[in-house]
This record gives sequence, C-alpha cells and structure tokens, in this order.
Amino acid sequence: MGNDRPEPVIAELSSAECYQKLASHNVGRIGVNVDQYPLIIPVNYILDHNTVVLRTAPTTVVVDADHAKVTLQVDEFDVEQQSGWSVLLKGRGRAVHFDDIDELYARTTATRLVSWAPGARDLWIRITPDGVSGRRIVPGELEWRLDSAAYL
Repeated sequence: MGNDRPEPVIAELSSAECYQKLASHNVGRIGVNVDQYPLIIPVNYILDHNTVVLRTAPTTVVVDADHAKVTLQVDEFDVEQQSGWSVLLKGRGRAVHFDDIDELYARTTATRLVSWAPGARDLWIRITPDGVSGRRIVPGELEWRLDSAAYL
C-alpha cells in the first residue's frame, strides 16, 4: 500500500495577512537576547495598529526587550491535517513608562491588555516593527487520476 498523501504546499503570507494573523491571536513568543543568549519567552500581547504591545513585570527577562532588537513569533498548527501557519515580526522594543509622553502612555494602557501571568505586570513594552513575514503549510491537492481497481 503506497502513500496516497499529496505533497504539502508552502505559501508565503503577505504583510496584510501576517498582521491579520497577529491580530487574531493574543499569545506569542518574544525572542530577546539575555546575557548573550537568545531566549524565547511566551507572552500575551495585543496589536495596536501594526505595533505590538505587551506587559511584563520589571523583574522578568522580558525587560531586556527595552531598547533592543527583538522578534515575536505567533503560529497555529493542526497536527492531524499537518497544516498551519507562522508569523515572525522583527522590531525594536521600547518600555513605556507613566512619565513618557502622555499620549503614548495613554494609548498603550488604553489597549487594556491583561497578562495571564500572576502578579503585577506594570511594565508596558511596545515593539515597533522593522518587518514581518509569514508562511503557511497546507496539505496538497490530490491529483485526479483513474483508479485501476475501478475496472474489471
């Protein structure tokens, strides 16, 4: 018995599709360098136009995202169908403090982002994108062909 599973298809997502995917979720993974190691940390986030907003505690390693190049990856998979998508946003992190420009602080806190992690999460970080990319993988289409078993 042969493998009838068609070859999967990988397609690039447009920037608009990437931002739609980012907007449809609120959990991702931030990539940040800490002590010269790239760390990947799960975070809650929200999209404010094309800017990512997240909250953390000042004692977490995510604080190293301030004034740093960072990444945010968001994805979704269907293991049974062997399909899914992944979006990677590259950008620059910036901590937003209450004494910052009033409009920026107000806009950031107006997102009303709630962190799943316990404890005070009063450090807000905005990631301004330098670029976004994404891909999706879907099962391929079965070729139409005659099955020789259908004939006597």
